Amino acid sequence: MKPNLSRLIKLDRVPERYYAPKNEVEKAALSREEKIYVDIYEAPSDGAAAEANRVAELINHCVEAKGKCVLALGAGNCTHPLYQALIDLYKRGKVSFHNVIVFNISEFYPSGEDVPSTLTRLKSVFLDHIDIPADNINSPDVSVARENVHLRCREYEQSITRAGGIDMLICEIGYHGGLAFNEPGTKMGSGCRLVLLGNQTRHAIVNDYKCENAPLTAITLGIKNILEARHITCLAWGENYAPVIAQAVEGPVTDSLPASYLQTHTHTTIILDLAAADDLTRIAMPWKVTSCEWDDKLTRRAIVWLCKMTEKPILKLTDRDYNDWGLGELLAIYGSAYNCNIKIFNDLQHTITGWPGGKPNADDSTRPERAKPYPKRVIVFSPHPDDDVISMGGTFKRLVDQGHDVHVAYETSGNIAVGDEDMMRYVMVMDGMAKDFGYDTEAFEAKSKAIKDYCHHKKNDDVDSADIRELKTVIRQCEARTACQYIGVKPDHVHFLRLPFYETGAVKKGDLEQRDVDIVKKLLMDIKPNEIFVAGDLADPHGTHRVCLDAVLAALDELADEPWLKECYVWMYRGAWAEWEIDNIEMAVPLSPEELRFKRNSILKHQSQMENAPYLGDDDRLFWQRAEERNRATAKLYESLGLAAYEAMEAFVRFHPTSIQ
Repeated sequence: MKPNLSRLIKLDRVPERYYAPKNEVEKAALSREEKIYVDIYEAPSDGAAAEANRVAELINHCVEAKGKCVLALGAGNCTHPLYQALIDLYKRGKVSFHNVIVFNISEFYPSGEDVPSTLTRLKSVFLDHIDIPADNINSPDVSVARENVHLRCREYEQSITRAGGIDMLICEIGYHGGLAFNEPGTKMGSGCRLVLLGNQTRHAIVNDYKCENAPLTAITLGIKNILEARHITCLAWGENYAPVIAQAVEGPVTDSLPASYLQTHTHTTIILDLAAADDLTRIAMPWKVTSCEWDDKLTRRAIVWLCKMTEKPILKLTDRDYNDWGLGELLAIYGSAYNCNIKIFNDLQHTITGWPGGKPNADDSTRPERAKPYPKRVIVFSPHPDDDVISMGGTFKRLVDQGHDVHVAYETSGNIAVGDEDMMRYVMVMDGMAKDFGYDTEAFEAKSKAIKDYCHHKKNDDVDSADIRELKTVIRQCEARTACQYIGVKPDHVHFLRLPFYETGAVKKGDLEQRDVDIVKKLLMDIKPNEIFVAGDLADPHGTHRVCLDAVLAALDELADEPWLKECYVWMYRGAWAEWEIDNIEMAVPLSPEELRFKRNSILKHQSQMENAPYLGDDDRLFWQRAEERNRATAKLYESLGLAAYEAMEAFVRFHPTSIQ
């Protein structure tokens, strides 16, 4: 089994010279919009390995020069690959931590049995695996009474001063631009103190520490303490970080984005993978800083950007527009604005289709999907029992209505996303009907009582009992079947895979294993589809979408020699957490107002995922609201470019299974 194949998805072919120039002169030109030194790597493992060598060199130099090295460390997810790389260097004898002094940059306050701990996490991922003496590990005192916190914070700062100051501080940049627990609004002169954690931070804590309730407060080093470090290394991996990284690195210094304060520090390095760097000018708009290697996607992106800048549709762009906005290279390639405009207009026009399974008996030379075979055997893979209708409910309905043999495969039970209150409603219904339907047996009464008692005494971190998990699974399955019936899917074409990696009963899931992949492989071999839809929503903050995508990709990889797969198209959808960028869209399925209402009704069949759903994320909107607004925004963007006006659009990107070796 090949795990983590989703990380190999490259929607854009980013030339290496954009993110890894050969020398500092080239880098200076490419990064002239960047106000902080940034190193970009193709994958997190590459960046972590390179930075680990730099940290090890610093440690060895400091120990040789003054007998010790002082590090301030964060425990955020993005630091973990670096810590693992440092552990590997330690095991290979390249660095010792015996003379290293560590200061934990933040800790939750107050301490308690049910309160997570950054120090505990830092030890489990790093400090317990190296030769650092226990006395060399320092952390804010979170056992102190609140009235004494200020005094202990001053003492913590003094202990850093007595150690000689921080040689290097290592942390991640938060999704909202925070450093340590310094939230937006923090002033540059802030010192070590007790802070109130914001909603976004607390939501991230719940996900990262796999706890039910995040602490309200924490003690953190302030911006002043961070900027006093001689060297600072900040890390960020993944597309979720891209917008905030671009603002911090290229935008103004502002207290609304504490990471932007790093622009004032002369020895800060930000380490990124390509996904996290995606919004930096040299990656997103390279034509502004260098001569480009133009391909169709980059040209499309540039023209869409030019339309936005000029507030013109594609076919109204002129030679002067191209020259005024730095896109003269395209005029040299295409000969004129007219030629380039027509090319991109037609490319975008050809992405639009009302036949997502291919239009039979039609010329398919410019259509996203093939006309034949017809009807097609189709599998829609849905990570949870509602992602299918949230992300592609209109397309799903089209496929069924247009006569294709459509199967839907729900990869996980989704049972932890059913709240206890919703579940108890069903328990009360069953209790009320038990006598009338003749199942008021002793066994039923005992099980009903056990469920009620368990919920009554359940603590925040308790895992649901097996009976409760099964009941919640049934609730989600019934909702999914109801939605499928509404769409018109045959009952025997609805498959509940219940991949084992998900069935821990807790927020924290297991690792993807061969047994998960084998379940997906069996379904694929049973159906031998001509068309597959999978969730490409890699921005899913809970990670389940990525693991489910990895399960399908691993199965496709192991079946690569199957003749039917060589003729199968694989389409990736988004919608629950983000939408595809227009330069990547390869199929756009328009929806009428009636079809959009039908999609909304399909989503509403999943009643347990409405207002009371436990995992709605940072977005206050319900899933049907998010989906509608994103679908409408995609249609509006097409319209602004001069293409046909539709009520809404669902967008897809094609994945090529044979491209992974």
